[in-house]
Amino acid sequence: MTGRGAMGLDLNLLVSLDALLQERSVTRAAQRLGLSQPTLSTALARLRRHFGDELLARTGNAYELTALGERLAEHTTQALMWTDRVFQTRPEFDPERSDHEFTLVVADCHLPIFGRALADLVRERAPHVRLKFQHSTTHLVQRASEHLRTVDGIVLPQGVLVNFPSTHLYRDRWVCVASSGTAADAVAADFAERTWVVAYQPPFSALSPMPSLLAGGSRLDVAVITENFLSVPHLVAGTDRLGLVPERIARLQSTADVSVVDLPFELGYLVESLWWHPMHERDPAHSWLRHVAAEAGRAVDG
Repeated sequence: MTGRGAMGLDLNLLVSLDALLQERSVTRAAQRLGLSQPTLSTALARLRRHFGDELLARTGNAYELTALGERLAEHTTQALMWTDRVFQTRPEFDPERSDHEFTLVVADCHLPIFGRALADLVRERAPHVRLKFQHSTTHLVQRASEHLRTVDGIVLPQGVLVNFPSTHLYRDRWVCVASSGTAADAVAADFAERTWVVAYQPPFSALSPMPSLLAGGSRLDVAVITENFLSVPHLVAGTDRLGLVPERIARLQSTADVSVVDLPFELGYLVESLWWHPMHERDPAHSWLRHVAAEAGRAVDG
């Protein structure tokens, strides 16, 4: 809300707006906020006057968002997150007393390894601090420069982003997963004839090795694409399909049904790193988070 029209608006209206747009119901929004229904109805009337739009339009027995309401719904949650960040800011950070919440964007393969190591360190040193992990998607990473403004960091390999600060966490490399009993020499002999399961749509290079394979002249028949590394072993078990995943998570998921096989070619190392927006550089809480994240990464590498 900018300009003259926003000057007379109460910040509480932003909370009401978010609840109304998320719940799409005055009754449910009132219950969510612990307010009376007439109070929310009054807030909705003020918001409608301000925006010159119905925001919620009745369709039969339900309400639907108007086109403007749909657009606003994308921004209100982020605006509230920014407001929370403003009021959480302190001149110093005391990890033993703070109840700060840090939000990190990670791929699912990072959670059982780096996420666990980080959670253990945070629990030990800051018992009231909360970690919130968001799932990394192709769309999110492609817009990382925008999304970094709304989170504390994104875990991605080196070489993905530019002009943003980062710290090294740990190294990994690509391996093949196959049904148990598949021999490495069999993969080397017919990997081009097999169908493959890969995470993340090529040519998206941030979280997929496919561009490196294509640049090297290899041609793989990709049968399944997912945005979830942890699902790859399940999609190859009991089939003649092969999968590509980072080695650390592959070893962790190795079972009687799935085995890990070295690739007949080298794709190089993944240098997993934590990236953040420069605006966090001088924030004491974020500085503490970066230090602990780097220590968690060293523990993984060790």
